[in-house]
Amino acid sequence: MSERLAYKLPLVFEPQPEGGYTVTCPLLPELITEGETVAEALANVEDALIAIIEAYEDLGRPLPPVLEQVMLDMHTPFWIETAVMA
Repeated sequence: MSERLAYKLPLVFEPQPEGGYTVTCPLLPELITEGETVAEALANVEDALIAIIEAYEDLGRPLPPVLEQVMLDMHTPFWIETAVMA
């Protein structure tokens, strides 16, 4: 199967004085993670989101309706927004 379930969500990367980044999501206050680099922090977002989804399921709570679920077909074009350092 080439389709994967994904969520579109805004992320805020806040540089930390000691180095690295803290990442939060205005739509999902439980999502808080970090990483030494932007790439590492972004990878940690996936782990944090999976844990949050599992917690919501365990509690029998629906995810906030503002989270947009999308199916990504990895064989057709898809849209992603990101910041790229140049």
